[in-house]
Amino acid sequence: MRKRAAFAVLTAVAGLAGFAAPGAYADETHGDIQVDSVVVNGGKNIVVDTADKTVTVSVTATDPSGIWDADFYLWRGPDGTDPYFSADSYVATNEDTEPADCVASSSTTSTCSKTFTFEPDWWLKNADAGTWKVGVQVSANDGSWTERYAYTTTRLQRHSKLTADAGPEPVAKGRTLTVTGKLTRANWDTLDYRGYAGQPVKLQFRKAGTTTYTTVKTVNTSSTGSLTTTVPAFEDGYWRWAFAGTSTTPAANAPGDFVDVQ
Repeated sequence: MRKRAAFAVLTAVAGLAGFAAPGAYADETHGDIQVDSVVVNGGKNIVVDTADKTVTVSVTATDPSGIWDADFYLWRGPDGTDPYFSADSYVATNEDTEPADCVASSSTTSTCSKTFTFEPDWWLKNADAGTWKVGVQVSANDGSWTERYAYTTTRLQRHSKLTADAGPEPVAKGRTLTVTGKLTRANWDTLDYRGYAGQPVKLQFRKAGTTTYTTVKTVNTSSTGSLTTTVPAFEDGYWRWAFAGTSTTPAANAPGDFVDVQ
């Protein structure tokens, strides 16, 4: 049974808070503090299957007095809206009980990090897949501070799987070979994998003794994510399906299935 979320994602924040949402937001900086960079998950997309996924968010910032602390929040919503009041979804850490891990590289510059855990069995929904904005707050030792509401973005994706099976094996030269497979992706609403329908997937072949796959044709997945096509068999080699990915789902390659042509 899915647990009820006690925190983490706030949907329709403006309505829950009971305040009128401002029409727009503006970054704020007080003092000489500067944000140099923000990195989410090492610069990679956040790909989550049906289990919890923890990622690190870090900020490198500079101030003449040195950096004291930092905090982050991830949110989804239209550009120009206030993440605290108008976000479609909002995820934050508790800055009071979870101080950032700050490592100084000089007397003025530090990199501060925190972790976020994405929990499919708690609050994560299929609708959350896509682009998230990354907000950051940084404080200096002299009281200077800055808040950047959407310093960068990150992409949250539903993990994908792809299979391939070619047969019959072995097959006589010139005879028809049938290649099947299935494209599935994590379903955060049901905590399992479901077929990804209507997606173009490339059928690729690698001749035995070589290292490069060549695209033979493109086939769209069925309503259940299934793939099937036929090709003539002429030489020994490996057959696989290759999916390029979408904004909500990462790319996937099936393991090559070797066929002996006699």
